[in-house]
Amino acid sequence: MTEKKSKEADLYHPIQKHFTKLGYKVNGEVKDCDLTAVKGEELVIVELKLSLTIDLLIQAAKRQRLTEHVYIAIPKPKRTRSRRWNDICHLVKRLEVGLITVTLTTRPMVEFVAHPKPFDRNKVMSYSKRKRIALIKEIEGRSADYNIGGSNKMKIMTAYKESCIQIACCLDKLGPMSPKALKLIGTGDKTPSILQKNYYKWFDRVQRGVYCISEKGKKDLEDYPELTQYYEGKINEGQGRD
Repeated sequence: MTEKKSKEADLYHPIQKHFTKLGYKVNGEVKDCDLTAVKGEELVIVELKLSLTIDLLIQAAKRQRLTEHVYIAIPKPKRTRSRRWNDICHLVKRLEVGLITVTLTTRPMVEFVAHPKPFDRNKVMSYSKRKRIALIKEIEGRSADYNIGGSNKMKIMTAYKESCIQIACCLDKLGPMSPKALKLIGTGDKTPSILQKNYYKWFDRVQRGVYCISEKGKKDLEDYPELTQYYEGKINEGQGRD
């Protein structure tokens, strides 16, 4: 027995019943609007689709020319605890559009995920303050732009990796050193952690508290000629001042 394929019209009756119970006069297909609900001076418009698409959001934005009470309605997705679903809900709220999901079973259930209301961007940004600080810190930790925006399946140059390259360059040019001595020449506060964790296997411990560059480190530095040249120049500048 084949499963019955859902249609946009299947969303209509559950939403119609919901608004009718709340005292609205409900109509379908009025001036290209899938569903309208009127109570007093309030006009609600609901656009129905089987999936959330850009076209649906554009349609909703056009309906906002007629009323501030605009909803989009889709069948309830199987996964509503995913990052993608959270991102979709954020986008819908950002557009100040309401979102209705309908469980299409023998007893359909209507759920209002979001109501159309003004979007408080300052409030949302305050929630992401730590992420903003981390982003700025990462930007400041990079000496130049070594990545191409939009690249896929390519290794990304991060501030952490740059620090590793800087430390490796110092050890390669100046010989074994302690984290404290490295920090004094500007390798940063993460130096002890980088040496201890040795994520890229670029460092060897010579004795307690003293490290040198490993053979793997020397070989891998050849993959970063621009940065190697940059940090060697910084080292030469420092030696010149001394």
